[in-house]
Amino acid sequence: LTFPLLSVTLLVSFGSSMLYGYNLAVVNSPAEHIKAFYNATWSQRFGHGLAPGPLTLLYALTVSIFALGGLLGSLLVGVLVERYGRNGALSRSALLVLLAGGFMGFSRELGSPEMVIIGRSITGLHSGGCFLGCAQPIARGSVSYSHFWGDGEGFVFPTGSVEGIFICLGVFSAQVLGLPELLGKDRFWPLFLSVVIVPASLQLLLLHCFPESPRYLLIERNDICGATKALRRFLGTPDVQDVMEEMRQEQRSLSSLEMVSVWQLLRDRSLRWQTLSVAVVNAGMQLSGIDAIWFYTNAIFENAGIPDSQIPYTTMGTGAIEVVAGLIGCFTIERVGRRPLIIMGFCAMGVCSAGITISLLLQAALPWMRYVSVACVVGIIAGFCMGPAGVPFLMTAELFMQSHRPAAYIVGGSLNWLCNFTVGFIFPFLQMSAGAFCYLVFCGVCLLVALYVYLVIPETKNKTFMEISHLFA
Repeated sequence: LTFPLLSVTLLVSFGSSMLYGYNLAVVNSPAEHIKAFYNATWSQRFGHGLAPGPLTLLYALTVSIFALGGLLGSLLVGVLVERYGRNGALSRSALLVLLAGGFMGFSRELGSPEMVIIGRSITGLHSGGCFLGCAQPIARGSVSYSHFWGDGEGFVFPTGSVEGIFICLGVFSAQVLGLPELLGKDRFWPLFLSVVIVPASLQLLLLHCFPESPRYLLIERNDICGATKALRRFLGTPDVQDVMEEMRQEQRSLSSLEMVSVWQLLRDRSLRWQTLSVAVVNAGMQLSGIDAIWFYTNAIFENAGIPDSQIPYTTMGTGAIEVVAGLIGCFTIERVGRRPLIIMGFCAMGVCSAGITISLLLQAALPWMRYVSVACVVGIIAGFCMGPAGVPFLMTAELFMQSHRPAAYIVGGSLNWLCNFTVGFIFPFLQMSAGAFCYLVFCGVCLLVALYVYLVIPETKNKTFMEISHLFA
């Protein structure tokens, strides 16, 4: 593994996937401080504070608007990549993060809750374009070749799971910085939200040290000289003719392909089960309750009866376990297979969601049940990171041929972001109205998705598209 190739993989993941994870968890710790700021600002403007309902609504919008920005970013990323290239698209997305950090960092000084909401939506726009919108996977995949990363025998560098590890690290870093000894105090929450500018700045500064994607230069720009130079830099060898020939063959095959639109994909009866499977798995990934855990961890532990002084450290502990679970999933996915991991992950999440409900109902009579709630939260996170976190993206690529993949990614990505928004916006109200029973909704979703995967989706590991289509038929 050459240093330039490893460096660009880690740099892109650091500035994209890690930021995505950070933004998922950053609103958890300062929730009460942000609500107090909203209430104080409302009092200054209108002479009275916000009632609990509207205040919860405003904060839920702050949390969930990140997903609406992500949806827009995932739809626009294709235009950015086509016009500016992979490095150019990532650099412009990093500039958006700097703008968002400025909005959130100066929001309290200017007395503007709107700046927090706008900043959150811009960070979502960045995450949609750079991570789930596929600019980040495309940038990494453009310099990832089967003969270089591994051919299936011996050790294979787990490029497909690098994003999942960095998401876990991003969540964990937000939990660590949210400790009272660091940025968890009331006066520091604008700085806490604007920390996103640090990885974005590093990516913006260092990305120009690496050449543009060789695949992009050759296939989309037809720049043979530039692609050759970039390949020599990334692979660390002057002999790149074999790789160039592979990409030329891909260029010729792509030129003869007619890309399918989303509407054509949805109307194609021969692919209806594959399309439905992508929709079920991507929607289930977000409706499983993992976003509620990330967005509202402190509130969940507070309702479970954990003492306020212990909540930040308990939250940080769950983040550490999440990183370990992500590493385990990363290095086992090629050995165990996609189907067992995703079934076991959703089943574990469903059982643990039911466990939270039972522990909350019994904690008045049995005080030690609060620790069962913590264990169940850890189980949900571990189950998600070991299976549902990364498998849906791999499955989407493996269930469709090249001409159908862009449309399939749009379907899956759009559902992913819409369900993310739904959970982030509705969960506080669901928790207020249903109490402990709200987690049974997530339990039902997880078990139904696991059942669907068990009955419908075959194992896709080491199978061709035609073999998978035959299994579906």
